[in-house]
Amino acid sequence: MLRNGNTKTLGLLLLAILILSSSTVILGAELKVSSVKPSDVYFGVSYGGVSAEGAKPLIDKVKGYTNIFLIASYDITSNETALNEICNYCIQSNLKFIVYFQFISHIIYPWHQAWMDTAKQRFGSNFLGVYLQDELGGKQIDGNSTQKTVLNASSYADAANQYISNIEAFNSTRDAKRRDIPIFLADYALYWFDYQAGYDTVFAELGSNASVVRQIALCRGAADLQGKDWGAIVTWKYEQPPYMPSAGEMFSDMVSAYSAGAKYVLVFNYPTYPSGNPYGVLSEEDFAALQQFWHYINTYPRENYGSQTAQVALVLPADYGWAMRRSSYITSDLIWGLFPEDSKAPTVLNAANTLVDRYGLKLDIVYEDSRYNVTNRYSQIYYWNSTLT
Repeated sequence: MLRNGNTKTLGLLLLAILILSSSTVILGAELKVSSVKPSDVYFGVSYGGVSAEGAKPLIDKVKGYTNIFLIASYDITSNETALNEICNYCIQSNLKFIVYFQFISHIIYPWHQAWMDTAKQRFGSNFLGVYLQDELGGKQIDGNSTQKTVLNASSYADAANQYISNIEAFNSTRDAKRRDIPIFLADYALYWFDYQAGYDTVFAELGSNASVVRQIALCRGAADLQGKDWGAIVTWKYEQPPYMPSAGEMFSDMVSAYSAGAKYVLVFNYPTYPSGNPYGVLSEEDFAALQQFWHYINTYPRENYGSQTAQVALVLPADYGWAMRRSSYITSDLIWGLFPEDSKAPTVLNAANTLVDRYGLKLDIVYEDSRYNVTNRYSQIYYWNSTLT
């Protein structure tokens, strides 16, 4: 059901299209950005560099038109001095921040434990939580044996149960949970099961030519039905320079996530390219798109103009851990990264594609699960094997 009515939300989306149609002019100019901080969305960029000094120019660049900074570097979280320096610089710059940890060490970096113990007290409300590990669902689908959470399973249900219980049992997951520190993850598959494993917020990865609407439907559906937060992160479109989508595409993806109700909208920023760029992979045109988006969300806040909430659900088979991708380079996907596509796959894929085309951002994609009641949440419910007319 739309907040504040269909007309306002439609106006919000039409405005975005109008802005996009004139993006050549807008992206080439400096926008006057509002000093107002949107109250219902965190927007910012990630940093993947190796030093605290390298983060500061990026923070200075974006602090006038973002409100969150993702410290996404193993090099930084293996260096207590550098990590604290960046965290304090974020606070000085009036930015919230999330800190990436591949693991919360007990042995290799023993200072991790004390840092986690004092983080909320030292950094206050600026510290939002820990981005713990990375792309667990995607690695389960695509990764090798060193990356998968589940190596062998007897059935889809067994794979789902192992995936959830193994993540819950990670020492790092327990370390964060016992301190009541929120945990975040970016992923491109298995969002439903990431949330069940204990993640508080998952960022849907918008990139690699995947359907933006489908990724949002899968992530938002999992979050909303399980009572969690969700976000989106604009990632690489290419495996080589320029890596990122065009500035216009980036803006469009951010608007889609914002219009669909994302609590977090982030832009992935790695590696440093081209040589000499102090800000990472992002170009001046990209930064102009970020300014444009900040201007947009300040001028048209969702509390006044509404957002596109889901009205329709597609319900997938229970425990069906499939990424639903087929293209010129992916002819099939292993289910759970373990099982070959089964006879359900074509029907599931057709249902998802048909309903994405029909309903756009009004669609959520969820799973059969007796713990979650879809009946009273959506005005229209389709099951994976429904007859689509």
